[in-house]
Amino acid sequence: MLRPLVSAATYRRAVFLLLGAVLALPYTLGAGLLVRAITAEPDNWVNNVPAALAAAAIALVPPFLGGTRELEIAAVRSLLGVDLPGHDRGHRMERETRLRAALWFGLHLLTGVAIGTVLLIILPVGILAMAGGEALTPGNGSWWWLLAAPLILAGGIYTVAGLGSLAVTMAPVLLGPSQRERERLLAERNRLARELHDSVGHALTAMTLQAGAARAVFDSDPAFALRALTAIEETGRSAAGELDAVLGILRDEAAGHHATPTLADLDRLLTGQVEADLADVDVSPRVSREAYRIVQESLTNAARHGAGPVTLQIRQEEEDLVIEVSNRRVAAPRRRGGGHGIEGMRERVQLLGGSLRAGPDGENWRLVARLPR
Repeated sequence: MLRPLVSAATYRRAVFLLLGAVLALPYTLGAGLLVRAITAEPDNWVNNVPAALAAAAIALVPPFLGGTRELEIAAVRSLLGVDLPGHDRGHRMERETRLRAALWFGLHLLTGVAIGTVLLIILPVGILAMAGGEALTPGNGSWWWLLAAPLILAGGIYTVAGLGSLAVTMAPVLLGPSQRERERLLAERNRLARELHDSVGHALTAMTLQAGAARAVFDSDPAFALRALTAIEETGRSAAGELDAVLGILRDEAAGHHATPTLADLDRLLTGQVEADLADVDVSPRVSREAYRIVQESLTNAARHGAGPVTLQIRQEEEDLVIEVSNRRVAAPRRRGGGHGIEGMRERVQLLGGSLRAGPDGENWRLVARLPR
C-alpha cells in the first residue's frame, strides 16, 4: 500500500500526465478566449461561429498527425517505461492507427488537466494545512484540516499512481501497431531469420566440409589443403559481409555497401562438387534474390545430408523460373529437432506465389522450385 507513495515510477508517471496539461494549455486558452468573446456580446454570438469552427478544425489536426504519435511514443518509452515500436516510415499510417493515436492524445490531455488540478489546487491546500497556516489553525475552528491534510496528500499521490498504471496498460492498445502492422513486422522478422539461416548456415557447412577435406589430405596433398584453406577464407569473408548487411537492417540502419546477392552471384556457391547447368534467365530483382537463397539452402542441405556431386539446373519454362537440385541420398538417423531449411525455402516460394517439391526420388533427393518471373 505504501509503495506508490515512495516509488520513483509514480513521480515519472506524474510528469507524463502533467505533459498532457501542458499540451492542453493552448486548447484551454483558445476555449477561454472564445467564451469571453461570446459572453462579451451575447447578442452577436452568431458572428463568432465561423471563428469557432475554424479554431475547432485547427485543434483537430494535431491529434491525427504522425509526428504527434511519435512524440507520444517517445514520452511513453522514457516516462512510463513501455517499449513501443515506432512507425515504419516505409509504409503509410493506417486510419485505425491514426484514430487510436488521436484517442490517446485526447485522453492524455483530459487526464493531464485533471492531474494538474489535483497537484496545483488540492495538494497545496493539504500542504498549507500541514504547515499550520494562520487561516487553517485550530484556533479559528478549522482544526480538522490538520487531520485531513495527510489524507489529501496521499489521495493525490494514489490518484496519480492509479492513472499512471492505467496509462501503462492502455499505451500498447492505443499507441501500439495495428494487426496488419504486426503481421508486417512478423513477416519482416521471419525474412531476416531466413536470410541469417541461409547465408550463415551455408557458409558454416561449406567451411566445415572444406576444413575436413584439408585435414584429411594435409600431409599427402598440401596443395589441395592450401586451396581448401583459401576457400574457407573467402567463404568466411563473404558470410561476414552478408551477416553485416542483415544486422544493419536489424539495427534499423542502411545495409551498407553489401548488396543482397542475386543469381548473378551464383559463382560464389559453385564448388567442385556442383555440376551446374545454368541457362540465361530474365527475372525480376526480387525473384533473383529469392532464387539465390533457395539455391544456397539447397546446396547446403545437399552437402549436409547427401553424398557425391550435386546437380544444379536453372532454366526458364514459359512464365516460371525453375530451380532443380538433386544428389544421392545417404541413409542416416534423423537428427533431433530437425532443421528449418525446407520450411524456409517453402516460405520464400509461397511469398512469390510459386511452388516447391522436395523429397526422395529413387536413390536421390530432388528439389524442384517454380517461381513466377
